[in-house]
Amino acid sequence: MNETLRLAEVLISKPSVTPDDAGCQMLLADELQPLGFVCERIVAGPADAPVTNLWAKYTAPTLPNGELAPLLVFAGHTDVVPTGPREAWDSDPFTPTHRDGHLYGRGAAGMKTSLAAMVVAIREFRVAHPAAPLSIAMLVTSDEEWPAKDGTALVCKQLVARGEQLDYCVVGEPTSVKQTGDMIKNGRRGSMSGRLVVKGIQGHIAYPHMARNPIHEAAPALAQLAATAWDSGNDFFPPTSWQISNIHGGTGASNVIPGEVVIDFNFRFCTESTPESLQSRVTAILDRHGLNYDLTWSISGLPFLTPAGTLVQAVQHAIRLETGLETELSTTGGTSDGRFIAQICPQVIELGPTNATIHKLNECVPLADIAPLKNIYRQIMVALAAA
Repeated sequence: MNETLRLAEVLISKPSVTPDDAGCQMLLADELQPLGFVCERIVAGPADAPVTNLWAKYTAPTLPNGELAPLLVFAGHTDVVPTGPREAWDSDPFTPTHRDGHLYGRGAAGMKTSLAAMVVAIREFRVAHPAAPLSIAMLVTSDEEWPAKDGTALVCKQLVARGEQLDYCVVGEPTSVKQTGDMIKNGRRGSMSGRLVVKGIQGHIAYPHMARNPIHEAAPALAQLAATAWDSGNDFFPPTSWQISNIHGGTGASNVIPGEVVIDFNFRFCTESTPESLQSRVTAILDRHGLNYDLTWSISGLPFLTPAGTLVQAVQHAIRLETGLETELSTTGGTSDGRFIAQICPQVIELGPTNATIHKLNECVPLADIAPLKNIYRQIMVALAAA
């Protein structure tokens, strides 16, 4: 059994359902400390559901010109989503199982195999290149599948406060489609949600002249919002989208005009738009329709983009060297902790195994992809150390 597979299986066997780390980070720290890493455990969140974070850093010697060596951060999470009905799995979700050429278990794809590959790659790199001019860190949280308030976002704030300079970051999200390395994420769209409460006057449905129906009043504005072209996207991102997710209105009775209607909606926005510009355009449309409303906003992530440069080129070279593939750069999909790291790190990409089974029953990764993922991570370090 190769070392990456062994470590991945140990991690999968730990039932770290979010936000519980279940001892995974301690295991990672035990692997990293002999390699010269200083490991810091950061616990946050409510007492009844604490979040565990690990910041582990190896600092390379100062460069001959007196400058600090660049810092590469490997980032990931140890928490996993709930299994769903365990009896519906073909094997126990926390018992790593080999079947049909795959490694099965909750977290196999998201993202314990990536964490194992990162740690083993770091070990191999440190042994082979002990004097390499590259500092290396791991940022690991148990709050990625949770609300993501006490995990990577919190650690990033602490790193800024202490003056830590991050140069490159590789997030181990499962980005690949058919084979490890065929797709990486060099950016992600932002996500902003709104809750719109349109107010009317409740009344008897037989006397509409004595009431004001907020659903009727809101409908033309919602139609205009749905038809609006917010931007045209760009070479890296599709156009910004606006979608309604929930509508709640009415008392449940068929003879009552409701007093208000609540609409939840979401923007997935690219770098061509800002939260401020989108909010301003929404309120202008609502005001144009003369609505009486309240509107609250929440931003869960800003868009980020890492264009072609040192990190992207190192990743492309590493994938090509290991697999022969010309990787596809993509910004599709949901959000990740990369959105927090990109606020303090100029170059962030996401690279991990195939994502076909993430969050599903019988989550798995191809056994044949595990060693290549480790080799790609190692080769990225080799390339950055030589940059």
